[in-house]
Amino acid sequence: MTESLEEKAPLILAIETATRGGSVALVRGHDTLSAASGEVSSSHSTNLIEIVEDNLKKAGADLNEVTLFAAAVGPGSFTGLRIGLATVKSFAVCTGRSCVGVSTLAAIAHAAGSSERTAALLPAGRGELFAQLFSVANGRARELDGPEHLSANEILEKYGQARPLLWAGAGAQLHAEALRTWAEARSISFSDSSAGRAVWTLAAPEPQLAISIAALALNEYRSGNTVRPDRLQAVYVRASDAEINEKWRLEK
Repeated sequence: MTESLEEKAPLILAIETATRGGSVALVRGHDTLSAASGEVSSSHSTNLIEIVEDNLKKAGADLNEVTLFAAAVGPGSFTGLRIGLATVKSFAVCTGRSCVGVSTLAAIAHAAGSSERTAALLPAGRGELFAQLFSVANGRARELDGPEHLSANEILEKYGQARPLLWAGAGAQLHAEALRTWAEARSISFSDSSAGRAVWTLAAPEPQLAISIAALALNEYRSGNTVRPDRLQAVYVRASDAEINEKWRLEK
């Protein structure tokens, strides 16, 4: 039986508000129709709806035509995640569509390209990072461990013996010199992606993670792994600053 157009190429609206600035993408199957990054200096609550509307307009599409709504579920900015998830849930409820939640770290690994081992790093505040190891092939990011909240030194201790290794994400960019210093001290060749692959490679920054959110959501959609809007939940990995501060207060 011939598949319908919707089954072959669903229209996916992907929203990523886990990182500073974030991004929105409208994708038909594997084809990106429009994508835009948010302003790093602005709150996601300020212009997210405007960015979504602009992307729909550029693609000549209407919200009711969207087949699937996808969102980064974390880890990342607590406030950003709540805004993004609330927006996606509202869209899905209004249109009667389903959702897919995608790990921010998986999207970071996917955006960096195929790799035997990719360490996806995202700043977590207070000099610490969210980290997870993936294997990326055929457009899929396979988890090799679970997401953790670690210091830069703990990450180097955990992944420092892995070879080859692709370092990806804003956290890797932020700690590029520490990665290089560690590698050089251990005679590990290290380069950025523009210089070609070394034993350790630093992936180029990807400002529009929503495109990878959509790509990974498409895999889940085709596997039948969608959820109702009320089942879409954030994955924070660590406690919020407010929860940490309250814990410290109670322990004094």
